[in-house]
Amino acid sequence: MSSQALSVLETQIAKALSYLQREMQSVRAGRANPMLLDRIRVNYYGTDTPLNQMANIAAPEPRLLTVQPYDKSMIGPIEKAIQMSELGINPSNDGKMIRLVIPMLTEENRRELTKLIKKMGEEAKIAVRNDRRTANDAIKKDLKDSTLREDEAKRLEEDVQEKVDEAIKRIDALVDEKINEIMEV
Repeated sequence: MSSQALSVLETQIAKALSYLQREMQSVRAGRANPMLLDRIRVNYYGTDTPLNQMANIAAPEPRLLTVQPYDKSMIGPIEKAIQMSELGINPSNDGKMIRLVIPMLTEENRRELTKLIKKMGEEAKIAVRNDRRTANDAIKKDLKDSTLREDEAKRLEEDVQEKVDEAIKRIDALVDEKINEIMEV
């Protein structure tokens, strides 16, 4: 049963890492990346719809994003949603397409973004630690129910800790990699 706790832990760790990577991709690093717009939602006939489901988003140049709505009548609401977002990018449109010029990051912006990235990394570590607690609780329950021997429980707890340590190293590496990308001038 408790080996199941280990596989559940591995799944939860994989989810936490994947979530962290997705979140960090939506952080602006001074160059155009269509994923910057992943969090933007637009009111589409009464429904909040992700922008990437209602428009073609491309990065034709390193510092330019283009947004081409499938429904041309949505160009205004899309432009407004981008302006209202925390991206700090001013869109311009020609009636068919919205262009977003990604400005250079200032030193102050870079520092703020690194704080945000570190916070995301810390939240991922907390999620992994919570998953460790859940796995260890399952192991202790099995030990108490006598479905697991003492030596097996000890080995499983060590395996859990090993998986958590690996995950935290991976999170630190992802955070460091993103911070280096942001601080790159």
